[in-house]
Amino acid sequence: MERTLRHAGILLSIFSFVICYWPNTQIAAQTNDLAQHYKVLPPITQDNLTIFPVVAGVSFDTSKFLTLDEGIRSGQVIVTEAGQAPGLVRPRPAQDGVWRERPLPIPQSGARVNELAIINNADRPLLLIAGEIVTGGKQDRVVGKDRIIPPHGDPVALNVFCVEPHRWTGSSMQFKTPQALMAQPSVRSKALVHQNQEEVWNEVAKSRAALAAKVAAPDAVAIDATSSYAGAVANGAVQRQLESISVPIEHSYGNLMQQLHSEKAVGAVVAVRGELIWADVFASPSLLEKYWPKLVRSYAGEVFTPRGPVFVGKDYASQQSAQKFLDHFEANHENVETEPGIYRNTQLLGEDFDAFFLTSLLPNTGFNLHFAKMKH
Repeated sequence: MERTLRHAGILLSIFSFVICYWPNTQIAAQTNDLAQHYKVLPPITQDNLTIFPVVAGVSFDTSKFLTLDEGIRSGQVIVTEAGQAPGLVRPRPAQDGVWRERPLPIPQSGARVNELAIINNADRPLLLIAGEIVTGGKQDRVVGKDRIIPPHGDPVALNVFCVEPHRWTGSSMQFKTPQALMAQPSVRSKALVHQNQEEVWNEVAKSRAALAAKVAAPDAVAIDATSSYAGAVANGAVQRQLESISVPIEHSYGNLMQQLHSEKAVGAVVAVRGELIWADVFASPSLLEKYWPKLVRSYAGEVFTPRGPVFVGKDYASQQSAQKFLDHFEANHENVETEPGIYRNTQLLGEDFDAFFLTSLLPNTGFNLHFAKMKH
């Protein structure tokens, strides 16, 4: 039975996703065109964190999309260990002949480290962003890639990575989302780019050690006593350290947004110790607002991770270099993964960067909901 389910999962994976590998000459021009609609504003700096707000010439209606935080807190979205969800039956094509979301079969025996089950009972499609953390179950997990889950669907297999090694037990198999918590860029990149559990664990260990080194002995001991990334970040002393950076950034960012008239922020380019490392850009200001509190705290966490001396290279963080970082998408390779009629995930691999674009293919959309870009 288990072998049959495994084979069915492989077959459905093949039918569910269309994956394309494009040579250099066929890299989609749409991505480069979209980049030209973004403008980087002057920086906001606190300690060793610098944020360059990004404004857009075009904004889209994202009100129909539900975030993971909204869904779990309302009870409309359920995230559970894979073995706890009902079995799935392969759906038939709709009357218009288009195959809709085809979730992978979820075996009824045994949870899996790198797979959870998610059910969207809401009336709106659910947006997931790589780096979002869910806590509970047998161990805390981080979402491995951006995707969209249609409304009122069957349980869907969700690709995740563990961010709490050494625990494999729990009184409840369901998960929640901690307030204002997202994995910091160094952890997100291991899940998103490398897709390697061991590398995620190693990065979590480094992050926890760096956070413990910033607080006094009692709190450092408490952090050392847990393998949970979420638990380390939730420590009161760590929170005060993070807020000493994130709160002034948020305040300055908010003041700047109030001064703008025709332009609204949709994202940010991030630099740590003078080095450009990351960018997050959304389809609308309202969508950024929903993610901003946990994004800015995740960026603040990166300040404590050892990165060597202050960066003094030719790309030292400036408004000009941040704009160049956001504009440059000349890639050597492009991977495209498509869930027909639902979403498209595009990965661009350049000489010194990786970028991931999530495009909604739902009716009346067809725009990029989010993209993340990271420097090698």
